[in-house]
Amino acid sequence: MSFTVAIVGRPNVGKSTLFNRLIGGRTAIVDDFSGVTRDRNYGVSEWTGRNFNVIDTGGWVPKSDDVFEKAIREQVHIAIEEASLVLFMVDATTGITDLDDSVTRILRKTNKPVLCTVNKADNRERRLLANEFYSLGFEEVHFVSSISGSGTGELLDAVVAHMPEEVEEEELDETPKFAILGQPNVGKSSFVNALIGEERHIVTDIAGTTRDTIHTRYNLYNRDFTLIDTAGIRKKAKVHENLEFYSVIRAIRAIDIADVCFLILDAESGIQMQDLNILRQMEKKRKGVVILVNKWDLIEKDNDTIREFEEQIYRKTAPFTDIPIVFISALEKQRIMKAIDTGIKVFKNRETRIITSVLNKWLETVLAKQPPPAHRGNMIKIKYVTQLPTKVPSFAFFCNHPKDVKQPYRNYLENQLRAAYNFSGVPINIFFRSK
Repeated sequence: MSFTVAIVGRPNVGKSTLFNRLIGGRTAIVDDFSGVTRDRNYGVSEWTGRNFNVIDTGGWVPKSDDVFEKAIREQVHIAIEEASLVLFMVDATTGITDLDDSVTRILRKTNKPVLCTVNKADNRERRLLANEFYSLGFEEVHFVSSISGSGTGELLDAVVAHMPEEVEEEELDETPKFAILGQPNVGKSSFVNALIGEERHIVTDIAGTTRDTIHTRYNLYNRDFTLIDTAGIRKKAKVHENLEFYSVIRAIRAIDIADVCFLILDAESGIQMQDLNILRQMEKKRKGVVILVNKWDLIEKDNDTIREFEEQIYRKTAPFTDIPIVFISALEKQRIMKAIDTGIKVFKNRETRIITSVLNKWLETVLAKQPPPAHRGNMIKIKYVTQLPTKVPSFAFFCNHPKDVKQPYRNYLENQLRAAYNFSGVPINIFFRSK
């Protein structure tokens, strides 16, 4: 199960700044004006080797007539409902406000763990004044500065402490799990219906008809797998409706459950920015990926159409271009089984294991072809490589200066691994360690 952290609180307490710090990027809009976070942001945070989802919600304004604030209020309820843990952010510079009390009353009704997170407590005077937040009655109160980062390490330690112990998934069911993802109305449910042979899903021309994830077991024609169909992931600027927001959270969690994700594109629209956002989520979570270009029957074709379409996709997905692409028509049931067989191959590629002796013979050849460049006069010598015993293909290269191996050479090694072994559709991890 995925662990999801929701950041909630009244406007302008620094939720988006903390979100950006937790996920190591700057994707949320951050401004000094109240309520600039009008939609939700989603990301993945990693701390001490543990990964969890983070939801950044808009500022909480109870009983407001503003249409945006009403939507934010309702979506905060959903975020709390779907979250495993809540970070309740307050502001040390203003003290406890009526709005903070309103949020507190809501959070007391939930059985989820709540960490009261006092932001802007970045000097001794503010830290002393911030002790008043203990009066809100939460067991855990943490003092942070989301801008400078002080206190965030301790906060993350507390988050991880609430995560369940990692146990070897007692997956008695070892059949592949395929998540069907993509923007609304690209044909995800039609694809599932074409496979199952029955109208298991509501299929209409209205975008976003599928509101929740639907699990379907398929066991026919010597193929056995589980399909996870999700609601369409709409561009965030268009997520105004509660159910759509709920669907996005479920879709992100579906990626967590899946082994391989099918990203379905509309052939007439091509690959768009939101498709790339979905793809990056799959990459971050190290899932197998297959791209399905649906409605291919509607496209006028010549001998170069497929090649040109693939090149257009790979230009946008770079540097991750080792992704199988299948051109399908769910309506005409064209190449549906080829899509599934490709997904099964990607599932098997994720399980590829290469013995150390074979890997090191490969490494000799690769180093002879292009040795690692020196860094600041340091000659980098890679001694040997081994595959780590992880679910995702991961390789540890042992060398004398691991921190000096730069990204271009990492990319070179990954490309050489992909050329020698079949990791098509599978993100791989490369680590450099000191011998």
